[in-house]
Amino acid sequence: MASFSQFSEKHEECGIIAIVSKKGEDVAPYLFRALVALQHRGQDAAGFVVLGKDGLVARRGLGLVTDIFTEADLALDGQMGIGHTRYPTTGRCLIQDVQPSVIGNVSVTHNGHLANYDAVRAALEKSGYEFTGTVDSEPIAFLLDSRLKTGSTIEDAVRHVISTLDGAYSDAAIIGKSLAVFRDPHAIRPLVWGENERFISFASESCALDVNGIPYKGVVEGGELVVLGSGMERISLEKKETRHCMFEYVYFSRPDSIINGKAVYEVRKRLGEELAREHPAKADIVVPVPDTSRTAAEAYAAASGLPVEEGLIKNRYIGRTFIMPSQSKRSGSVRLKLNPVHGLIAGKRVVLIDDSIVRGTTLKEIVALVRDAGAKEVHVRITCPPLKAPCFYGVDMKSYEELIANRKTVSEVGKFLGADSLGYLSLEGLKKAIGLPICTGCLNEDYITPVARKLAKERKDGDLCCG
Repeated sequence: MASFSQFSEKHEECGIIAIVSKKGEDVAPYLFRALVALQHRGQDAAGFVVLGKDGLVARRGLGLVTDIFTEADLALDGQMGIGHTRYPTTGRCLIQDVQPSVIGNVSVTHNGHLANYDAVRAALEKSGYEFTGTVDSEPIAFLLDSRLKTGSTIEDAVRHVISTLDGAYSDAAIIGKSLAVFRDPHAIRPLVWGENERFISFASESCALDVNGIPYKGVVEGGELVVLGSGMERISLEKKETRHCMFEYVYFSRPDSIINGKAVYEVRKRLGEELAREHPAKADIVVPVPDTSRTAAEAYAAASGLPVEEGLIKNRYIGRTFIMPSQSKRSGSVRLKLNPVHGLIAGKRVVLIDDSIVRGTTLKEIVALVRDAGAKEVHVRITCPPLKAPCFYGVDMKSYEELIANRKTVSEVGKFLGADSLGYLSLEGLKKAIGLPICTGCLNEDYITPVARKLAKERKDGDLCCG
């Protein structure tokens, strides 16, 4: 599952990794390195499973990757393995929800969110399966197990999974002695792969390949199954209209990653350029909100003929403020996380660049920080259109009511933030910058799957009734 916040409000996607050794090497150390590279996608928990001489062996824990695993864990026998970094969408993280999930001789690691999780779980429980947690990988493992027990092939079992699920998922599963990797038919969540003379690897982002020296080769397509057993087999099961998550480019992914064939860094540059074209500002300096806005801010500044300055310094020893469990705690942590450079800001007209606005509470505090540092004016520019609807594909935006852009006009949001002006990138500008088909459900309610559309209507009716 997944989630994130712009300093406090967007919860980012989980990260997955799968590695198979071609030459009999133990893969645990390489899983560990990849999980460190994917740490930005989930900081609450991590785990990995390797297939060794004695079957599936799991190691998992709560906290950061470097704090969880021991030298003994990294010395485990196993030439095939999968791993996961987690940020939960369902509240606090419990050990029973730390992936990968293991059911018999099946283990699954998952990135995304199942819109029809409740219905799938209810049907599996009726069939006799007992759940230990609330993580999406568990019902997927049960679905695979239920088919494999009837003698189905891996292809038939994964086909059953895809036909049952509604939502976003990029998954890797160890099934018997094979690795099966598959992606939802709309390719919402990212999934890349790479290969060298020693390993074949699959991951949420190419940075997890880079850290192990594995060259990026491409993507697992929407609705595609890749099976690694005696060889590598690629099977197209159920291809549908492609809708990649735009948040991967705006915020989630590392700028040094390639996802869906696009370099994230280059997309963020184009986001900044489009934003400068649509919303210029009479100002003295451009200041990014660290860290994800930096690339776009540099491009905005270059296109505007303005200097870009590191006017906000990030304390790199404080965890991201969205990790804080309540808004009151998150609010107090902004000043722990960021400090303005008074000499750069005082007396200046500042363009403050951020990636998106969910609730607006954190950005309001950041604007206040910049003003307190002596800024003459603060003009806020956002590299994403207004977020107006919930996400049912893995981003932790559950209701219409919590989204400030759903309740206020652009000018009202700007006033709430304390900004002299506010400009959001348009949907057309976003599409142009990314250059790929994107999911826009959270922007305009154009959900690509039927269960998500149904949930959105129910959520809207509930918010109108009780809001």
